[in-house]
Amino acid sequence: MTTTTTPVVPSVHVRAFITWLTIFPLVAIGMTLMAPISTDWHPVLRALLLTAIVVPLAVYLVVPRLLGLYVRTVSRRATKTSLAADDATAS
Repeated sequence: MTTTTTPVVPSVHVRAFITWLTIFPLVAIGMTLMAPISTDWHPVLRALLLTAIVVPLAVYLVVPRLLGLYVRTVSRRATKTSLAADDATAS
């Protein structure tokens, strides 16, 4: 028996949530680490430095890994459901 599965494409809502789930902790950690050295800096300079670090880290490293984890999880769940349905109809 051959089981074909369609590739899982996360919805825009899932991608937005995963992006937020990535950005929020990175910004919180970044602000905490920058606080001691940037207290006298202009807020725009602080934001510039923080985003220069957080955005590439999120876009190139963290978000793709979380999306891959999501896709693997959903695909695995869909495969189990499909196999269970096939077993039920075969019985």
